[in-house]
Amino acid sequence: MDHKKETPDRSKINMSDPRELKYWCKALEASEEQLAKAVDKVGNSAATVRKELAMSTKQADTAENGRT
Repeated sequence: MDHKKETPDRSKINMSDPRELKYWCKALEASEEQLAKAVDKVGNSAATVRKELAMSTKQADTAENGRT
């Protein structure tokens, strides 16, 4: 019987694993809340979540600066 720990799938975000949650928050420079919202919106693909967070940040910056 093999007792090695499985290597996490870095292409998917597992929101139910606290260690992965911490990893992804740091890697994507997002809060848990931001990460959860993005995963709820676009699914758990890391690449898709990364794009969603980038778009959300850009939209927030634009709104903050009063540009449309």
